[in-house]
This record gives sequence, structure tokens and C-alpha cells, in this order.
Amino acid sequence: MTTAREEFLAGDRPDDIALFLADSYVSDDRLESFGQAVDNGVLLVVDGERGRNAFQAATGEQAMEFAQSAMSVEGHIDSDLTSGQCPDREGDNETKAETTASDDTHDPQFIFAFAEEQNDDVGGIYAEGDVVHAYAQCSCGTAYSDRWTLQN
Repeated sequence: MTTAREEFLAGDRPDDIALFLADSYVSDDRLESFGQAVDNGVLLVVDGERGRNAFQAATGEQAMEFAQSAMSVEGHIDSDLTSGQCPDREGDNETKAETTASDDTHDPQFIFAFAEEQNDDVGGIYAEGDVVHAYAQCSCGTAYSDRWTLQN
């Protein structure tokens, strides 16, 4: 039996969203009943509207507004949707140092993702297969994005 997460990552749930919440960001054991427990948090896969509402309830932000703000910074989000590499991890700018003096781990606090079905008319990676759009909020405060084509 496949999990909702496996189905999402296979491109079989294009109307759903995936939401990863790190244990360090939100600690609520009830979330596990709605999603899948992973090493460092919980991953939920739910229909789009419920997912956007869950995202807002957990983060206090509108999902698509967060995605738009994260879109301007490219980083790496692992395809399992539970980890990634913050683009500021290597950098050492003063603004980041001032705001993150006590936190130098650069772990994603939450990840929001959705899949877009293959679209030959658009071209580029969209013609190669279904595309996952993922957006992460790092513990340092940096929001970043990644996208990749699913292998169907």
C-alpha cells in the first residue's frame, strides 16, 4: 500500500499539497494522525484548499504569499520534502549573522509543495514531466524555493 506522500512524489496527486512541519517549529502530536511522522517532523499531504488552510494555521502565513516571497531565492529542497540546504548556509552576511547568532543549523522549519502536471505547451521542464514546486522556511529566517521534474 502506498502512502499519500509516495503518491504525491509520483505525481499521482496533482490537486494536493504537501506540508512538512519540523518538530523544532511545531510540536503537536495530533498532527501525526493527519500525516506521516518522519525523523524530524511530520509530513502532511492533503487536498489543496485544506492544505492551504493547514499551512496558514501552522505558520500564520498565506501559502501562496509565502511561495511568492520564497520564489525569489533559489535553494535546494530534498525530493523527500523533509530537508534541504539553505542558500545562506555557506554565506556569512552581516544581516544574517545579526538575526541568527543563536541558530546556525539552517534546518527547514516548514516546507510547502505542490505538483504541476506536465504541460507540453509551456515547454522547458514543464514539457519533461510533472513539476514539483517546493518552498522552505529556514531556521535562520531565509525563505527559498526549488523545483524539479518528477520521473514518471
